[in-house]
Amino acid sequence: MAAIGNRLMLLAFVVVAGVISSGNNMVSGQCRGDLNGLMSRCAVYVQKSGPKAEPSGECCKVVKSVDVPCVCGHIPKEAEQMISMDKAVYVVIPFHEAK
Repeated sequence: MAAIGNRLMLLAFVVVAGVISSGNNMVSGQCRGDLNGLMSRCAVYVQKSGPKAEPSGECCKVVKSVDVPCVCGHIPKEAEQMISMDKAVYVVIPFHEAK
């Protein structure tokens, strides 16, 4: 059950990427992975508006490269209002279930 909770936090990656694009480079400097790519390639799949959609191959590649524990440790509270946790789980879990 704890693993599922950690995976849910992974969905907040889009929020972190949004913070980076707003000028906060703290996460970018500390966490491994293409965080700008995460924002540009995956944001559309976890937005609150719109239907749930299968992520693109480019989004999947970026999700696999991100240091999830690091990113999750830097997620601001206000970022959680920008994403659908249900959609985030849908996007992230297939790539991190075996870990």
